[in-house]
Amino acid sequence: MNYILFDGPARNALLPFTFTRPVADILIGIMTIRQKWERYLGSTITTLTEEYLSDKYPMVELEENVMINASFLPNELLAEMVSNLEPNQAIFKGEEVIAFFTKDSQEEVNFDNYEIIEYNEDCITVMNTWDIFSKNGAAIREDFEFLTEDRKSQPIPKSVNVIAAENIYIEDGAKLEYVTLNATNGPIYIGKDAEIMEGTVIRGPFALCEGAIVKMSAKIYGPTTVGPYSKIGGEINNSVLFAHSNKGHDGFLGNSVLGEWCNIGADSNNSNLKNNYDEVRLWSYETEGFAKTGLQFCGLMMGDHSKCGINTMFNTGTVVGVSANIFGAGFPRNFVPSFSWGGAAGFTTYVTKKAFETAKLVMGRRNIEFDEKEAAILEHVFEITKKWRKE
Repeated sequence: MNYILFDGPARNALLPFTFTRPVADILIGIMTIRQKWERYLGSTITTLTEEYLSDKYPMVELEENVMINASFLPNELLAEMVSNLEPNQAIFKGEEVIAFFTKDSQEEVNFDNYEIIEYNEDCITVMNTWDIFSKNGAAIREDFEFLTEDRKSQPIPKSVNVIAAENIYIEDGAKLEYVTLNATNGPIYIGKDAEIMEGTVIRGPFALCEGAIVKMSAKIYGPTTVGPYSKIGGEINNSVLFAHSNKGHDGFLGNSVLGEWCNIGADSNNSNLKNNYDEVRLWSYETEGFAKTGLQFCGLMMGDHSKCGINTMFNTGTVVGVSANIFGAGFPRNFVPSFSWGGAAGFTTYVTKKAFETAKLVMGRRNIEFDEKEAAILEHVFEITKKWRKE
C-alpha cells in the first residue's frame, strides 16, 4: 500500500516551523512524525504539502493510496487500523479525519460516501506549536518503548553515575564518561555516535539523537529532545531542538522549540514564566494576533535559520520567524517576523542575499549544500511574510 502524510488543518497553527517543512517532518519525541509512521507501517512515506515545498518534499501517488493526517502520531493500534483500510473507508476521531483510502481515479473525496471507522482511544496529536514541547515527554516514552523493544543497549560506562539504569538505552558509537543520568521520571535515549561530555547532569525523559552533542557540565531537565547533529550546553528544560541547531553555551532555554540551523548566542536566556504567573499568549499566524495557549510555562518558538547574538534576552512566549538575526541589549518584541535584522532598538529587513550567504556558510560547515531547492523555499517565505515586516 502507498501511504501519504498530508498537512491537515493544523498546518497554519504550526507556523513558523511549517514555513519550511511539512507537518510530517516535525521532530517530537525521538523521531519525526514521518519517521514514526514509516517505522510502524514498514514503508517509505511521502507527503502532500504546500506547492512551494513540493520540490524538496515530493509526493508519490499510486493507483491506491492511504492518506494520513500528519498531526496524529502513530501507535500500535492506530497503525494497525490504518494498514487495514479498504476502499471507501476512513478513520475519524471525533470530527477530525485521521486517515482515508483513495484511488487516483477519484475526482473528489466525499466522506458522506465513506464507511466511517471511529478511533476512540488516546493518541498524541500535534495541533499547535506548543504541543511540540508540552507533549514531548509522552512522545519520548512511546518512541523509547517502540525503538528499544527486544534490543540490548550498549553498556553504561562505569564512570557514569546512574539512577534507574533499566530506563536508559545507548546506541552504537555513543560516548559518555563522568556524567549523571537520572531516568527515574522518564527514559533516557542516547543516539548513535552522540556524545555527552563530562560533568553533565540529565533527568529524563531525554532524547539525544544521532550525532548530537551535550557540552561539559550542562544541566538538562526533561522532557527534552536534542535533534540530530545539534549541540547543547548550559541549562535546558522541557525543550525540543530540531536537527543541526546549536545552543552550546551557558544560558537558559525552557519550554521552547528551535527549528533547524538555529544558533543561540552565549549567555542568552529566555523567560518561560510571566512575572504575574498569568497564562502565556503566543503570536498566531492564523489570527495575526496573540492567542491563548492554556499554559503557564511557555518560552521561545524559533523558526529555521534564525540566530541570536550573545546575551540576548527573550520575553515569555516569544515567536521568531524564519531566518531572523537578533542582537543587542534589551528585550526584542515577542513577535519577530521572518527575515528581520536587529533587536530591541528596532528591526530592518534581512535581505535574502545576505541571509543566503550566511546559510551557505553555516550548512557548509556540516558538509551540507545550500541548494536551489532550499533557496527557493526561503525566497517564498520571504515574500509571504513581508506583511509582518516594517520595510
